[in-house]
Amino acid sequence: MTGADRHVALTGATGFVGTAVLEELLQQGFRVSALARRDQPARDGVTWIPGDLTDETALSTLVAGADAVIHVAGLIKARRRTEFFDINKGGTARLIAALDGRPARFIHLSSLAAREPALSGYAASKAAAEVLVRSAPALDWTILRPPAVYGPGDRETLVFFKAARERRPFLPGGTAHRTSLVHVADLAAALVAAIDLPGISARIAEVHDGEPKGYAIREVLAMIDGRPDFHHPIFLPGGLLQVVGGAIWLASTISGTVPMLTPGKARELTHVDWVCRDTVLADAGWRAAIPAARGLPETRAWYEAHGDLP
Repeated sequence: MTGADRHVALTGATGFVGTAVLEELLQQGFRVSALARRDQPARDGVTWIPGDLTDETALSTLVAGADAVIHVAGLIKARRRTEFFDINKGGTARLIAALDGRPARFIHLSSLAAREPALSGYAASKAAAEVLVRSAPALDWTILRPPAVYGPGDRETLVFFKAARERRPFLPGGTAHRTSLVHVADLAAALVAAIDLPGISARIAEVHDGEPKGYAIREVLAMIDGRPDFHHPIFLPGGLLQVVGGAIWLASTISGTVPMLTPGKARELTHVDWVCRDTVLADAGWRAAIPAARGLPETRAWYEAHGDLP
């Protein structure tokens, strides 16, 4: 079957990654049912389903008649561990239940953080969601674990692009810290390709730009702005960052805001090894198209053009 013959249900379609996945699906001719919490403009090929991961009726409508499900939606910041579990684990459970035992191709976007569930509530909730997907009867599943995702429009990685303007930026991590990277367009392409890639059913796959050893923070900063000998980061100790995260979390409980930096997030940011090593996708014939050496400066140029970087 071609893309035009198939119907894909998509969660998280209005977020940073989900928007890229929606575009990739439409470019390949798929018909898409997309979950959205707010009203969205009409688009050819898209049926918007009002609701979220707590709405069982909306989820049933979303997956009705779908040949495949791509589950992108999830919570990346919260005040409490229980909030992560209600959306990341509970939302996944409700989406699987909406299929009502019907065999379906199910592509689940997890996170490399699921490899280290003891670090944070977020990591633990993503690992718990993976367990649900893997144990669901009749589900033809594949789980993709991306590392740090970047690209035009992302707000969470913007701090590193701002740091690349400074000679001695204050950053989490350390000289031994290494991370893999993936451009959002490549991640979207991998999620859509996973519908048909051979040999990846019932597999967990790490998705990245192909650099086998990942990158040190100084290498990332140098790729962003092209000055390899300019940056000399001052690395914040993990303990100090956790104290700061705790103070921010405490302030958020008073103000009612949702903090990005918490003690758990501090442990994630200072974890020494976020390098992708498996070859599941490469063995199946998929490879990223955008190396960090190209994608990072292109993303910096996008931020500059849109006024996010001076």
